[in-house]
Amino acid sequence: SFTDNLSDRTKLVAINHASNTLGCVNPVEDIIMLAHAVGAKVLLDACQSVPHMPVDVQDLDCDFLVASGHKMCGPTGIGFLYGKYDTLALMPPWQGGGEMIDEVFLDHSTYAAPPGRFEAGTPAIAQAVGLGAACDFLMGIGMENVAAYEHHLTKKLWDTLSSIEGLDLYGPPPEPDGSGRGALVAFNAASVHASDMTFFLDQEGLALRAGHHCTQPLHRLLEVPGSLRASCY
Repeated sequence: SFTDNLSDRTKLVAINHASNTLGCVNPVEDIIMLAHAVGAKVLLDACQSVPHMPVDVQDLDCDFLVASGHKMCGPTGIGFLYGKYDTLALMPPWQGGGEMIDEVFLDHSTYAAPPGRFEAGTPAIAQAVGLGAACDFLMGIGMENVAAYEHHLTKKLWDTLSSIEGLDLYGPPPEPDGSGRGALVAFNAASVHASDMTFFLDQEGLALRAGHHCTQPLHRLLEVPGSLRASCY
């Protein structure tokens, strides 16, 4: 279990907030509390949660949080890293370049305060503007509204797929109101390879993804060569 792997030697716990394959939403509040109890920092991969539900880093009390732009209606090639300021202030820069220095001498340099020290060189300006517009767009809708709409889609998607004979669905079922998991379902058909199935479904105008979904170890555990994934937004 998770607690069996925690000790005073644990320095960093990195975990996803929501799974892009199983759809499950991990109990990150409890995980963060347990990790902090042994003195560990927590990095939360929120790429699958920030676009789909309200996420408050102060309520979660995570030390770091990452998310990607293209999964939240923004452009590709950009994401963001949140970190607690006191923690970032203790960290050295990971890359040198313009804008990340304070003063430069022949024998040493001092660095800008966070977050500048971690943003060396010319930034991805156009992408950052696009990401800001995506944030404004989602906040304008309201993340509570986004989540409520996805709960409706999740329940309909799960109920429909689970009623089809010969399909194996992965991950926990949603709650009766559709909450409790992400608005996606990974599955397999007993007699058709996932890649073949996506081709057939594409002919019917349905866009699904087939493959490992960046979770090869999970598919080995499930003893399947891959899976299809239907995603709603």
